[in-house]
Amino acid sequence: MLPLLGSYVAALALTLGLALCGPGVGRVDAAGGNTHAPASVKGSVGRPVMEDRDAPRPDKAAANAGGKETRQEGAGAGPESVAESSAGVGDFQSGLSVTRHTYKGPQGAFEYTATAGRLRIRNDSDKPRADMFFVAYTADGRQRDARPITFLFNGGPGASSAWVHLGIAGPLRVITGAENPPAPPPYAAVENPHSWLPWTDLVFIDPVGTGFSRAVPPGEAKQFYNSREDTRSIGDFIRLYASLYGRWPSPKCLAGESYGAMRAAGLLRYLYETHGMEIDGLILISPAFDLSSIQPDTANDLPYVLFLPSFAATAWHFGKIAPEYRGDLPGVLSEAEKWAIDEYLPALALGDRLNPGRKEAVAEKFARFSGLSATLVKNMDLRVSRPDFTSELLRSEGLLLGVMDGRTIRHGIDAGGSFLNDPAMAMTLAPYAGAINDYLAGELKVPPGPVYITFSEEVNAQWNWGQLDAIDSIRKAMKRNRRLKVLAAAGYFDLDIPYFATTYMTARFGLDPQLKSNLKVSFFKGGHMFYTGNEALAEFTRETALFFRNLGI
Repeated sequence: MLPLLGSYVAALALTLGLALCGPGVGRVDAAGGNTHAPASVKGSVGRPVMEDRDAPRPDKAAANAGGKETRQEGAGAGPESVAESSAGVGDFQSGLSVTRHTYKGPQGAFEYTATAGRLRIRNDSDKPRADMFFVAYTADGRQRDARPITFLFNGGPGASSAWVHLGIAGPLRVITGAENPPAPPPYAAVENPHSWLPWTDLVFIDPVGTGFSRAVPPGEAKQFYNSREDTRSIGDFIRLYASLYGRWPSPKCLAGESYGAMRAAGLLRYLYETHGMEIDGLILISPAFDLSSIQPDTANDLPYVLFLPSFAATAWHFGKIAPEYRGDLPGVLSEAEKWAIDEYLPALALGDRLNPGRKEAVAEKFARFSGLSATLVKNMDLRVSRPDFTSELLRSEGLLLGVMDGRTIRHGIDAGGSFLNDPAMAMTLAPYAGAINDYLAGELKVPPGPVYITFSEEVNAQWNWGQLDAIDSIRKAMKRNRRLKVLAAAGYFDLDIPYFATTYMTARFGLDPQLKSNLKVSFFKGGHMFYTGNEALAEFTRETALFFRNLGI
């Protein structure tokens, strides 16, 4: 998810363009690494962990550390760790929890291993920078050199990976409903028939300042609250994980939600230029590619155009759209998209030169799509912002629309306050926070530690966006690595990042005819977290299954 609401004002003045670290900036070691878990550690299904086939390889871990491996035996000793070398390069900390489980899904049952813990990243001077928490799931008995591994994260900035973990791809899922009020406790995680685990191993990453991930020392956390260092830290984590767990030969994929799409795009470049690592697949969920496409100002009318189809979808949902547009939703939106590009955008481009007659006609057509009055649209100079739309569509009923999902509502017409009060956020935050804390401590046996930060408003409020050009990074990666596949997915009712922005931005990848088949864009009946709806999630899972099959591996 991407709560851009709190960051809009600061980001408006930023020019977008990518500036990431060059080669040699990041060398990493581990905190929380182990070789094989001792037999005394029990899996959540009651079976002892005798050997972790996907734990760090002793030879690789020792080589990375520059020292020897050391066993921690005895009751309560926990997993093994690699001793710190005399050169101080290793600095491996114990604490990984390794458990065995059985997944029972539509594709059949199979055994898998869950590994949860923290890896430590370091700078060029061998100084610790951060301990980064992750949860990894690896299918047992598979050829890991040939099996894809996918690194997943949310956005925010400031979000942990809880949403993609327990909402989409992990072996367990929290059921929240799509449009209803927040579910009451208990917030249980149940088996997820839509998990990606049948097709790929999974590593869920919490960026610094979220989950259990912390800066070292803690007072240095703010250095990570920017796109450059965020990309660098996660890229260095991925490099370290691949080294410790023997996954360099594996096909590698990235999956990011919302701002996580910008992060994933930056990682394409960083991993290649810094570590020589190519990515084979990219899954972008409700992606934010470019802030200028969703944040209007006096010199930027594009966001008004890109939001119009989402306004139409929302008006369609509430029966406020004009009668001639109350048919099949995809068909209605196709008309709205065409009008937005062919008629609305050129009219806005004329500015004060637009003649009164044409302005009247555009206002009338906009009103028919959006459910607002033509007079209101004309009085806004044809430029209806998201706050205008969310506060006006159901004003007569005393209701305000949600932003993360336009189908959600709250009583009253006050649009102020934290985005965490958005009804779609309220529907997921407490259930996901409750479930992830219970699941980590119970099922995954993660030892007690710091507070698990499901979402950090502090990170979000202090974020320095810097310069990002996600489109350019993806374009260059796809042209350089012609096997790279990209799947972009969004919800029709998302009023945070409109789905039409995904159409608009992916059309700017500049792909030749052969490469166009490597890109798939799909939309679903949902909001920003469209996967909270069972139907949308099932459709998205079919798309992801096809995506992994089409990797050509």
